[in-house]
Amino acid sequence: MTPGSNISLSAARVTVDVAAPVRLDVSGLLLTADGKVRSDDDFIFYNQPTGPGVTYRSGGGSAPDTVTVDTAAVPPDIEKIVVTASPDAAGRTFQGVEPTATIRNADDGAVLATFTPPQLGTETALVVVEVYRRGGAWKARAVGQGYADGLAGIATDFGVTVEEPTPATTPAPAATPAPVAPAAQVAPPAPAASVPAPSAAPAPGAGKINLDKGRVSLEKRQTVSLVKDGRPLLSQVRMGLGWEPAFRGRDIDLDASVIAYGPQRDHIDSCYFGKLTILNGSVKHSGDNLTGEGGGDDEVIVVDLGRLPQEVSGLVFTVNSFSGQKFTEVAKAYCRLVDAATDEELVRFDLTGAEPRTGVLMAKLVRQFSGEWDMTALGDFVKARTVRNMVDPGANAL
Repeated sequence: MTPGSNISLSAARVTVDVAAPVRLDVSGLLLTADGKVRSDDDFIFYNQPTGPGVTYRSGGGSAPDTVTVDTAAVPPDIEKIVVTASPDAAGRTFQGVEPTATIRNADDGAVLATFTPPQLGTETALVVVEVYRRGGAWKARAVGQGYADGLAGIATDFGVTVEEPTPATTPAPAATPAPVAPAAQVAPPAPAASVPAPSAAPAPGAGKINLDKGRVSLEKRQTVSLVKDGRPLLSQVRMGLGWEPAFRGRDIDLDASVIAYGPQRDHIDSCYFGKLTILNGSVKHSGDNLTGEGGGDDEVIVVDLGRLPQEVSGLVFTVNSFSGQKFTEVAKAYCRLVDAATDEELVRFDLTGAEPRTGVLMAKLVRQFSGEWDMTALGDFVKARTVRNMVDPGANAL
């Protein structure tokens, strides 16, 4: 299987195991239509190995951990079961590790499909595959969505209450030794309507925030989920990109572009001043600004998220200097995401610092396997004067 592909399940009971050169912790989460668990009881892992229709079995280090789904026993309000994996060693990433998920008939062991997520790096946890209902039948989909904040990040995204470790102030009584906790410890079952306590704004490069509290100002490497109150928020957005000359009296001719990629980071198409419309009109460019003078956005790219073809899983927004001017000659560069329906600015990223390069990757939009979109601020400078030269750096940034 490849990322995003799916198969129909010919067996009512299927087992998913995830094998790798290092020991992995595998788990399963039962999700309702809103993409959340009903309660912490729906997080199935080695400290809580059974749930309705889903069981976990440890391989003991000599064999892969497995998650078995009995589709006939899954509650009717559960739409999918996601299978996750994370390296057992603390702080270990998937760099150099190629995990392979194998989906089998749980009754006879016959292999139904295998999936190896491509190009993993600094991820410390991974949504590998999902088993889901569609039209009364059950299917499996290859996902390969990575997380940089471990199993706790996955669990929190899906509504599991994750306890933060706290330093002990007094020794535990000898008669009650402290249990060994997993990377993401499940708290006592909470009511389905409970919401994890809000946390402080994440440090650059860590965690993910949403739009519940209104406009978000991102720092480099921060990610915002483009949903509000747990519901998809946007159908059509505008990405406005702006800049000013760093030296008074000098024009600065930069070109804003957006590059569309498929699930394997394959280049699908690019929208820029020489090609103002792509993907059947779902992405449109406002045209070239030759000076950078004046207030407001210099160039605007409109994206109709609802009309994007399903094979588009990532968009990378870039700015480059065809004339060869370096970004040390640019001031006040920014990008901002606007709701095209309401003209409300939702997310802003102000580029701080500059390098003597001719291109910069400003931001990326990535479609999650749930269908929602995340925006991540990039701010990575590259040597590239045309959008064609931005394709490979953009793929590496996804």
